[in-house]
Amino acid sequence: MPARPPRNTPSPPPDEAGPPPHPEDLGGDDHALGARVRRLRQDHGWTLEQLSHASGVSRSMLSQIERGQANPTLAVARRLAQALRITLGELAGERAPDSAIDVILADDETYQFRNDDQCSIRTLSPLTLEKTVEFYEIRLARGGALRSAPHYQGTRECLHVRQGQVQLISGAESCRLNQGDSAHYRADVDHAIENAGRREVVGYLVVTYEKT
Repeated sequence: MPARPPRNTPSPPPDEAGPPPHPEDLGGDDHALGARVRRLRQDHGWTLEQLSHASGVSRSMLSQIERGQANPTLAVARRLAQALRITLGELAGERAPDSAIDVILADDETYQFRNDDQCSIRTLSPLTLEKTVEFYEIRLARGGALRSAPHYQGTRECLHVRQGQVQLISGAESCRLNQGDSAHYRADVDHAIENAGRREVVGYLVVTYEKT
């Protein structure tokens, strides 16, 4: 499941490049900063367009920053840092203090992977976590389903049903899960999680990727 930008974020403003803002810029080497922004964006699995929607910074400005052709103002840098879930100091290249705890707040829309009438998916694992494991909260409306194409070879998923009834499909096999049930299954084939009951389904999904 690739990362997606949060919903209901402000549309990117018009091109913010303008004249080079020397008094209020972030400072440092433009090319090093641009490379850092590109790496952080790619770590999230975002395109320029997705980072633009997440931060409210225009796509053209982001492109200039990543190519080292513009140094962002402090206002732009704050937007980028907030979208990327880092501090301004980390964006500028300062080493982040080591911490044993990563907190994901319940109202943080950065971690909302999908949210529509049929399905809601919220990421519960840090976006910067090494992509060998992912953790999600899933909500399926009555009649809703989450259908997925095959992931990378060796990918498996573990689903726990906290509420409701689920029809789980993995390749040519399927099973019914009730409240409190869990299942571990292949995700490198076509697979689906369907709401098989009359109430909303709430579940937790762990995706594990085979190390290469």
